[in-house]
Amino acid sequence: MPISARQSAMIRESFALLRERLEPASIYFYEALFARDPSLRTMFRDDLAGQGMKFMTTLGMVIDNIENPDKLGDRFEELGKGHALMGVKAAHFAPMGEALIDTLRNELGEAFTAELEETWREAYAELSARVIRRGNIS
Repeated sequence: MPISARQSAMIRESFALLRERLEPASIYFYEALFARDPSLRTMFRDDLAGQGMKFMTTLGMVIDNIENPDKLGDRFEELGKGHALMGVKAAHFAPMGEALIDTLRNELGEAFTAELEETWREAYAELSARVIRRGNIS
């Protein structure tokens, strides 16, 4: 189900706050991910700061187009196929989503309300499903 204009605005505003602390947030994301699923560590290079910035940049691009995700169809396919080549499975997207929620909660503090969390969860579910589908990830 597409997210509403209100939800889109909430995501944009909260990501703008996260952008102020992008480097520590990006590192925190991977620490949270590996805490949830240590087996995923072998899929990533040692430079977590660089990898994290790449993740946050890609996330920012998706958020910039959140009201028109079809515009990013080719990018979703590229992301999906690239992740599939690295051995990422559909089941890996769940701990990634939880690590993102952990990161937002950690970085935004009290601004990360229950409503905002639910909005991020819905958006992540929709967008990750697009990457999985377009990349033929099983």
